[in-house]
Amino acid sequence: MNFVEELKWRGMVHDMTPGTEEQLQKEMTSAYVGIDPTADSLHIGHLVGVMMLKHFQRAGHRPIALIGGATGMIGDPSMKSAERNLLDEKTLRHNQESIKKQLSKFLDFDSDAPNAAKLVNNYDWMKEYTFLNFIRDIGKHLTVNYMMSKDSVKKRLSSESNAGMSFTEFSYQLLQGYDYLYLYQNEGCRLQMGGSDQWGNITTGTELIRRIMGPEAEAFALVCPLITKADGGKFGKTESGNVWLDRRYTSPYKFYQFWLNVSDDDAAKYIKIFTALRQEEISALEKEQAEAPHLRPLQKRLAQEATVMVHSEEDYHAAVEASTILFGNATSDALKKIDEETLLAVFEGVPRFEISQNELSAGIKAIDLFTDKAAIFLSKGEMRKLAQNGGVSLNKEKLTEHDTVINTNSLLNGKYLLVQRGKKNYFLLIAK
Repeated sequence: MNFVEELKWRGMVHDMTPGTEEQLQKEMTSAYVGIDPTADSLHIGHLVGVMMLKHFQRAGHRPIALIGGATGMIGDPSMKSAERNLLDEKTLRHNQESIKKQLSKFLDFDSDAPNAAKLVNNYDWMKEYTFLNFIRDIGKHLTVNYMMSKDSVKKRLSSESNAGMSFTEFSYQLLQGYDYLYLYQNEGCRLQMGGSDQWGNITTGTELIRRIMGPEAEAFALVCPLITKADGGKFGKTESGNVWLDRRYTSPYKFYQFWLNVSDDDAAKYIKIFTALRQEEISALEKEQAEAPHLRPLQKRLAQEATVMVHSEEDYHAAVEASTILFGNATSDALKKIDEETLLAVFEGVPRFEISQNELSAGIKAIDLFTDKAAIFLSKGEMRKLAQNGGVSLNKEKLTEHDTVINTNSLLNGKYLLVQRGKKNYFLLIAK
């Protein structure tokens, strides 16, 4: 597999230095991508770089994931309008372990293969490096003029906020350049990859390597385009914030729904970037989409591949089943099978009422429960009339008798009752 050709048809090459492709065809090469450790989970914005590393390993090369522990303590000015919060070492180490667990789903760290992936943290080689030694050994090789010419610096200095840029942030590209030099010297790393906003920082690294190691030293750069949505909006952001890879922050159901609900144009682009499907498979799906766009084959396959890759096959099937509960003709059996986390994710935002577990244990008539204890209906007359016309459901089963006695046997996950008024109005009762 030709790595550069693979990335090109996937729309994942924005720019690269001359000689990059020749280097990769010549021999097994080590390349790294830097990952910001400011949280203990990656979000889908990180996935582009991770997928680059995944394809790199598939092509027989050696991927290195660099956790920016030291640089994470400073903050990269690229594409930012203000300085970020700084982290302590304990938090960084916790975040590093969590991120490695997630990366292990994409990269092979544990095999004996010569191209097994490696995880490194730049804090390990920066923590003992004194300021005086760093500016003597590294700082003298790059001029301020050279560093000022980078877009990330110019953009911050010319921003309307007039916040300027601290020396700490200004030094970021020097530190990132040193990372590349260190990995070049200690890991034989010849390529750094990232998003197009990182081009300035990455080429600072290639320049530093040439100046310190000599003009014959070969170091390369390859960056992918920044991913956007067809409507110009920011990729990976929802109303509730980032779409995370950790289920504690974004449930597998919500993760699946994110991909399922992307536009047709975005689905055609994202399926190339965020899956490992072959070109022929994607072409066949695009043909299906053109013939029957209402069936959304691209979105469905994208959502499947991404959910299985990040979570599991089981989580994918649970998400599909949960989707039918809200949007299809699911049965009460399907509802009883889903776990509490998925149930709450599916019905996030629907009105909720707390009811007494003790009163429910004794048994209570539906008409009293849904009017006096939880104001689902404005009056008992309204409830009676709608129930007679088949417009009231409990846990996805029609409630034909308004005075049916409900007790704890009806609770989902021992805690919840799902009431439906009409076709689209859901209410979640929580027994406490």
